[in-house]
Amino acid sequence: DPAGSGVLLMRLGVFVATCAYLGYVPVAPGTFGSVAGLVVFAAVRWSGSVAIELAVIGFLLAIGVWSANVAEKHFGGVDPAPVILDEVAGMLITLALIPVNLSGAIVGFLLFRLFDVIKPWPANRLESLPGGLGVMADDAMAAVYGNVAMRVIVLLVPAGWIA
Repeated sequence: DPAGSGVLLMRLGVFVATCAYLGYVPVAPGTFGSVAGLVVFAAVRWSGSVAIELAVIGFLLAIGVWSANVAEKHFGGVDPAPVILDEVAGMLITLALIPVNLSGAIVGFLLFRLFDVIKPWPANRLESLPGGLGVMADDAMAAVYGNVAMRVIVLLVPAGWIA
C-alpha cells in the first residue's frame, strides 16, 4: 500500500529527527538534544574506535538530512524546534577525536550550545540551505567551531582537568 508506506516513512522520519520524541520536551529541546548527544558520544567513545566515531558522525549527518526533510514537511516549517538530531550530531562533532574526561565533555557541551545559539559566520548562512541540509549544516558548522575551541583549550589547560 503506497499511501500506508508514506505515512510509515513520515512517522519514522519524525521519530528519528526528534530523537525518539525527546524533541517534544516543552523547554529547551535543543539543550536536551545536546545532552542526548553526550550520551551517544559516551557510547561511541567507549568503543575505542576512531572508525566507529567517524562512521557514526557520518551516519547521523546523512540520516539527519533525510529525517529533517521529512520533519519539516510534517511540522510545516523550517528547522522546527522538535528536530534535535542536529544537536546530537553537533555534540559528536564538537568532541570528535579529542581526548576528554567528564569535565572536558561538559566544556564541549557548553561551547557547542554557545556556538549553536550565536551561529557565527558561516553557520548563520548555512542554515538557509534548503530542507534538512540547512537544518544539519548550521549545527555541524557550530560544532566545528566547538571542536577547534576544544582543541585550543586542551592545549592550554593543565593535563587532567579536561582531558
